[in-house]
This record gives sequence, C-alpha cells and structure tokens, in this order.
Amino acid sequence: MDKTKKWMAAMAFLLFLTLAGFSFYNWLSSGTIDAGGIFFSFIALTYFFNCLAWGQHEGGGEKDELARHIETQSTKIGYYVLMALAGLILFISEGTGNFNEIDNYPLLLVVCLTFVTVPITEYIYSRKYKVK
Repeated sequence: MDKTKKWMAAMAFLLFLTLAGFSFYNWLSSGTIDAGGIFFSFIALTYFFNCLAWGQHEGGGEKDELARHIETQSTKIGYYVLMALAGLILFISEGTGNFNEIDNYPLLLVVCLTFVTVPITEYIYSRKYKVK
C-alpha cells in the first residue's frame, strides 16, 4: 500500500473513531443514543476495511480470480455471521428467548428474512442457468 492509500485508511479510521467517540460521549452525557452517529461511524468503518483489503475505499476495482474468490467466500461467511448477530441482537434486546414474549416485530421480521434471503437469491440466480 502506498502512502496515499495508507493516509486514506488512517483518515477513515480517524473518522470512525471521531463519530463513534462522539456518539458514545452523547450517550454517556445525555443518555440518548445518536442513531445517525452510529450509522455513519459504521460507514466510515466500512471505508477503513475496504482500504485495508483492497487499497481503495470503494472496494476492489478490477478483480482477478483470487479477488473474486476472496469476495465470494467472505460474502458467504459474512451472510451467516450477520444472520447469527441479528438473532442475537433480537433476543438480547427483547431480554427473552421465548418467541411469545417478543414485541419488536420489525426486528423479528429482519431476522426471519435473513433465513430466506440466500435461498431465494440462489433460486432466482439458478433460473438464469437452467437449460429448458
């Protein structure tokens, strides 16, 4: 990674720390959670990891076979990690493991959608290659 790319990664990480720190400070001082600060700090963290992995904040440009393999495998693993974390957040935020006591229906719907997203996508994508 050349100096410009290292500088971009450092700036993205500094932006993440600033936004996350400001959100954390607001939470400690006023007891309110700043959803915008959390959202944009995660966007900055995304840029940081894209800079580390691909050398640019947009992600990979021209991809060779190894880059496509890395992207495919990390996408699959990331999907299942996100599925598990969504379920964990649902049960922690509701404070129960009993489905009958869950009141956060939008989050429950998101967790349920994580189960069907890949199968539906694979079905639609496989139809593209089916020979009839």
